[in-house]
Amino acid sequence: MAPVITSSAGTGGKEFAAKLTWRVLTCGLIASTGGLMFGYDIGISGGVTGMDTFLKEFFPKVYVKKHLAKENNYCKYDNQLLQLFTSSLYLAALVMSFYAATMCKKFGRKLTMQAASIFFLVGAIFTVASRNLWMLIIGRILLGFGVGCGNQAVPLFISEIAPVKYRGALNICFQLMITVGILIANIVNYYTAPILWGWRLSLGLAGIPALILIIGSFSISETPTSLVERGKLDQGKRVLKAIRGVDDVDLEFEEIQEACEIANRIKNPFKNLMKTSSRPQLVIGVLMQVFQQFTGINAIMFYSPVLFQTVGFKNDAALLSAVITGTVNVVSTLVSIALVDRTGRRSLLLEACGQMGISQAAIGAILASRLSLTGTLEHSTAIWVVLLICVFVSGFAWSWGPLGWLVASEIFPLKTRAAGFSFAVSSNMLFTALIAQSFLSMMCKMRAGIFFFFLAWIVVMCLFVIFFLPETKQVPIDEMVERVWKQHWYWKKYMIDDDDDNDGNGPAESKLEKGVST
Repeated sequence: MAPVITSSAGTGGKEFAAKLTWRVLTCGLIASTGGLMFGYDIGISGGVTGMDTFLKEFFPKVYVKKHLAKENNYCKYDNQLLQLFTSSLYLAALVMSFYAATMCKKFGRKLTMQAASIFFLVGAIFTVASRNLWMLIIGRILLGFGVGCGNQAVPLFISEIAPVKYRGALNICFQLMITVGILIANIVNYYTAPILWGWRLSLGLAGIPALILIIGSFSISETPTSLVERGKLDQGKRVLKAIRGVDDVDLEFEEIQEACEIANRIKNPFKNLMKTSSRPQLVIGVLMQVFQQFTGINAIMFYSPVLFQTVGFKNDAALLSAVITGTVNVVSTLVSIALVDRTGRRSLLLEACGQMGISQAAIGAILASRLSLTGTLEHSTAIWVVLLICVFVSGFAWSWGPLGWLVASEIFPLKTRAAGFSFAVSSNMLFTALIAQSFLSMMCKMRAGIFFFFLAWIVVMCLFVIFFLPETKQVPIDEMVERVWKQHWYWKKYMIDDDDDNDGNGPAESKLEKGVST
């Protein structure tokens, strides 16, 4: 790889020499397999819940309702236990995300990713072998523990090993793997749906990305920050030299040490998150995750085969349409990788708000005017719905999808990074679970109005980006306070340096923190 100098000329005008090495790329790619696990589950759930053989075995009432000729189109799948099949995973991930934050700090990002893969593998075994609903739910909970650990550790891992100039693009590899997982799941569902035991095969194949991660994780390096944070200084410096591809890493290593000294003084990082100076990062980190879910994306990705059946497609055509949207999702995420470190975060988010908003409005208008309670859409009109969903998915895939994780992983200083990111992950899991548990019921009650519900949230998101989200493009993580928060028209008032806001460490910590730039 050609040498690249990553400049951080901000508070101290310092520069870190670094190359974009194959080791960084390999570590990032293997770690991103955690996203493949997450994405596969998102994609597999909707297809499986639409399979007749699955419904007959676990949800016979839904199976009967689905095939009643005069049944309300919008209410075919309205069943709380069916929705619990999807949402239980995310409720488990919500709980695990807080434990995963402690695991990341005490045992490292790498070990936490390995734990994620083991949980996911065992969960896949439980689901494929399920003989009753509660065995199925237990398997989903174990999968959720894996998702909670993986979603906590992977973005932090990638942010900490990536050179500043390429941090955005490398971090989006996590979201890219999520989209690839969704696409693979949609393809698997398409081919397994006609098989009597196809749902077992679909659920069981979730173990493959878990195996890839656990085997691959033995060949990757722990992050220098995590090693130094746990007192392994010599090893941390060796790893830093290896991933940067240069010997002159003294300046960057010294600042990692300083950041770790600050972080290690914080005895209770969760309590420290409640301090005034942590409020901007906490609010933005949480809201990015909440808004990501209220775009409506997971309602579409979880239940896309169900949604396509609602508008008139047969089961195989619905699954094929889900494959099409999954392909759009992957390709559009590649667009984000190419643009995020050039155009910045804000411009991608704002453009996507317009694109997603128009799509949601158009879909809602078509369904409200053309889809009766017991009829189906004309074929040409249904095709337009699929195309509009593809437009919506593409906008999300190069904006709120990857940037929700990226922004949350890069805005917290080291002293609250694991704890702060765990709040972001848990917020994502909480609202993912809420959407998963309520979407089919909301569609039954609100009908086409559900798309206008998500449209209203997209308007709120757009205003939030305009007024409250600062640009973080190519700003070193631990220079965010000086170069981003203290310069923002609103958040700068929270950036105070006093004894009460430093967890008892006084002015010395404030002075040290000002010089940190990882």
